[in-house]
Amino acid sequence: MPHITHAVILAAGLGTRMLPATKSVPKEMLPVVDKPLIQYAVEEAVRAGITEIVFVIADGKEAIVDHFGHGGRTERILERDGRGDLLEGVRAPADLANFHYRRQPEPLGIAHAVACGRDILEGQPFVLIFPDDLLLAETPVVGQLIAAYDPVEGSIIAVQQVADADVPQYGIVDPQGSGNPVRLRGIVEKPSLAAAPSRLGVVGRYILGPTIFSHIDRIPPGKNGELQLTDALASQIAAGEPVSAFAYEGTRYDTGRPLGLIAANIGAGLARSDLHQPLADFLRSLLKSELS
Repeated sequence: MPHITHAVILAAGLGTRMLPATKSVPKEMLPVVDKPLIQYAVEEAVRAGITEIVFVIADGKEAIVDHFGHGGRTERILERDGRGDLLEGVRAPADLANFHYRRQPEPLGIAHAVACGRDILEGQPFVLIFPDDLLLAETPVVGQLIAAYDPVEGSIIAVQQVADADVPQYGIVDPQGSGNPVRLRGIVEKPSLAAAPSRLGVVGRYILGPTIFSHIDRIPPGKNGELQLTDALASQIAAGEPVSAFAYEGTRYDTGRPLGLIAANIGAGLARSDLHQPLADFLRSLLKSELS
């Protein structure tokens, strides 16, 4: 059974829901406490044993390359001034994994973005991460998925129970019975509540099986000429290949929206021993004054 060592992190989106902040700053570089969002995704993957990470980026995302590289003005000044206390943290991201970069020239869909890393990823199962979904868990969610892959193989999709009102905002899976992981009959993209086959919504963590690129090759473009990953997964299911859903353990923050990013900063801050108490005290004081 193959050991999964590769992950692709998609970072080519425009970040329209976070404008104007994302006009000049990649949404993946927005801070959660004192680290950019995308670093949390990388650290989650590395904690799960991933050693090779492919970033799919676009024009204007050069800050991501700089963050995970050595050198630069900040590093030089800290080294010159003997600020070893800060220098270690600045240099650490570059040493987390082996990084590769591929550019998506146009926004042509998630499946197209994944295929930009084909030369590195093809022929093996690999992890797919959407860094907008910040998942805080004692056992990294990527690690949970890798453990779930061993008995079922094929592609695996992370899912969570979603409220009825939120169903039309998600891809919803159609499971064959119960179990965790559970094999799927299909996936419905943003269905109405009446048409939804379950309340299990897709979250931004996947393991994609080795055949995924052949299925991306055969799916037709959809709306706006985009290639959708959901269609490629549906093609795997139609071919009789195993595609499963896995209900992970952890807390999810949708940082692609202003409220989600605010909540993520609070959640990540409370999870840190150096910040927990002063932040909790501040929140109690703030809520008391707002409710009085």
